[in-house]
Amino acid sequence: MSLSLQNSVIHGDCINVMRRMKASSVDFILTDPPYLCRYQSRDGQTIANDDRDDWLMPAFAEMHRLLKPGSLCLSFYGWNAADKFIGAWRAAGFRMVGHIVFTKRYASSARFVQSKHEQAYLLAKGEPVRPMKPIEDVREWHYSGNRLHPTQKPIKVLQPLIEAFCPAQGLVLDPFCGSGSTLVAAQMSGRAFAGIELDAQHCGTARMRIACNELRAA
Repeated sequence: MSLSLQNSVIHGDCINVMRRMKASSVDFILTDPPYLCRYQSRDGQTIANDDRDDWLMPAFAEMHRLLKPGSLCLSFYGWNAADKFIGAWRAAGFRMVGHIVFTKRYASSARFVQSKHEQAYLLAKGEPVRPMKPIEDVREWHYSGNRLHPTQKPIKVLQPLIEAFCPAQGLVLDPFCGSGSTLVAAQMSGRAFAGIELDAQHCGTARMRIACNELRAA
């Protein structure tokens, strides 16, 4: 059975949902999966499946299957579990073709060092065409306030990534879409989008944000 998610958010386990989607149907993946760090926010919020890694390899295997040949995936990841992420990407068939660091003006935590950056790998399926003007791999972070999700990514950071790596009129997939920041950024960039979210509350938030953005644009 082939499932179309275009311009929608599906509530469910992303592995099961992606298995129902057509192969080679997605132009770009931008996602922020659990970092495998047992994250807990200052007010006690946690991230589903952040305490186990059995989903990691099958999720990225499905992402690789769904991407069109010659396309890109940009995945945030947890530095403490970099070996697990890199192993899963390589096992799926991805090649690492870039690494982006986002510098923060504040420390999100302080242990042995102050954590003042986020990071993501750019992964390729096949041989994507290189851009005429590549974007810089050190970029400024903009604090979202985390009002809608404990690790909410800012649209202002995501939108340039979509515009750089997804063709015009292309389809952006986020299998761990949280509160929908990737989807709204795709919407604002004129791209189609597809989101999957395990948490029912966050899924509802993502749908609300998309609907509100559509009303503003009308």
